[in-house]
Amino acid sequence: MQKDEFSKSWENPHWDYIDESFQPWDVNQTQYLDGVLKEHEGAFQKVYSPIINTTDGEEPECLGQYPLMNVAQAESVLQTAIKAWDLGRGKWATMPWQKRIEHMEKFVQLMKTKRGMVVRLLMWEIGKSSKDAYKEFDRTIEYIGKTIVEYRMLNEGTDNFRYTESVFARIPRTPLGLVLCMGPFNYPLNETLTLLIPALIMGNIIMFKPAKCGVLLMEPLLKCFAEAFPEGVVGSLYGDGPTVITPIMQSGKIDCLAFIGSSEIADKIIMNHPKPHRLRVILGLGAKNPGVIFADADIDLTVKECVTGALSFNGQRCTALKILFVHRSIAVEFVKRFSAAVNELPCGMPWEDIYCENGPMQTPMPEIGKVKSMFEYVTDATKKGAHITTNSNVYHGTMMDPIVLYPVNASMNIYHKEQFGPVVPIVPYDDFEEIVEYMAESTYGQQISLFTESDVDELSIELANQVCRININSQCQRGPDMLPFTGRKDSAMGTLSIYDALRSFSIRTVIAKKQ
Repeated sequence: MQKDEFSKSWENPHWDYIDESFQPWDVNQTQYLDGVLKEHEGAFQKVYSPIINTTDGEEPECLGQYPLMNVAQAESVLQTAIKAWDLGRGKWATMPWQKRIEHMEKFVQLMKTKRGMVVRLLMWEIGKSSKDAYKEFDRTIEYIGKTIVEYRMLNEGTDNFRYTESVFARIPRTPLGLVLCMGPFNYPLNETLTLLIPALIMGNIIMFKPAKCGVLLMEPLLKCFAEAFPEGVVGSLYGDGPTVITPIMQSGKIDCLAFIGSSEIADKIIMNHPKPHRLRVILGLGAKNPGVIFADADIDLTVKECVTGALSFNGQRCTALKILFVHRSIAVEFVKRFSAAVNELPCGMPWEDIYCENGPMQTPMPEIGKVKSMFEYVTDATKKGAHITTNSNVYHGTMMDPIVLYPVNASMNIYHKEQFGPVVPIVPYDDFEEIVEYMAESTYGQQISLFTESDVDELSIELANQVCRININSQCQRGPDMLPFTGRKDSAMGTLSIYDALRSFSIRTVIAKKQ
């Protein structure tokens, strides 16, 4: 489908064009989870959709509101969690693993009943297309099921027992204690729960704060948590981060921080803990994943993978291809074909993918000022010699046409910084040593994609100590969830996969007895 077939999407949508099953409803969230569901008494934060904006003089679409908790309420949630942990003697921490599985299975069944509500809020709160929103929900359900299977195998395995040098030992994995979970706005359901679920099933007590965008979609799940798990095992924190997060970190009672977001915010949170060596941190942070296109690359395949890898969900993914290095001998041809493919990307509203097979890929962006920040990168690059190789640099409120910049060089901001949006810088290169040096000097070290028909074993050896995943002729990505997901340098601390997450949120305890 051509972009101009979505022309109505460049204007604020008319309700007549929106399928009734996708229309929003007012989510008046008045409760938060503190042992039990409690009614909030205090101020509320209104949530406005990025889809309806004020560009044409229309009022933003208010989706609802959520509690702005104060310090006293946050500290109450903390005290409830401390009570549930009970110095490691609490009901959940000492519960047989089979019983924990029963609680988790109950939660999954309850969560499935909220699918339509959560999907609709993913669309209206963060602009995710309906297909991607359904995919995020279903993938999360699948993740929980696989976590339960892995958890069962972990407890039934023989690795928990040892006999060595006349010593019998049982080595169970035990919980860490109180875990604070904070997920990102781009996958506010999936990546929040991929932190929360493994931490929870291992016996930890959880407090979670929803992402800055994508807050209301957690509201339908609060009752699921309250009904599925014992009192105090899961608590929710809503509101301003410094107000609700700072005091509970300063208490020194948090044993583990699980956070996905920017390194700057992670550092601020960690610095508030008075006993940093006691705090275990599991972090998913920034990335500047490059795609490297060799002279012998299959251009058709490479263009397809790079367009999706760089621009799916507006490029708002930590695993997105955020810079492309193209061998100079094919750079002009690649840029021409890549830009043509980008020009054909459908832009539209999240529900419009029901009208076509492949789109829209570009939808409204939820962050305030995102379009402005993207054009700051473009302005800086074009002043320093780059050209816009796509047809348009049009924007409308929270939406913008994706932009390709070529040739990009090291003097430009976008060469170094993670843009996290629909601007793709392309750099011509002559020798692979330039790529190795770029990765070595980068503050990030998550993934890289290599596009070539040649054997890459030797190249992989050169890169293996710079990044944590090397993708051959395919875009960077997190999944499958059974594979380790981590990064070097400023990209991550700890490893997340179904296998690794259970171990990250627990510690081995030895119970030994001499023969």
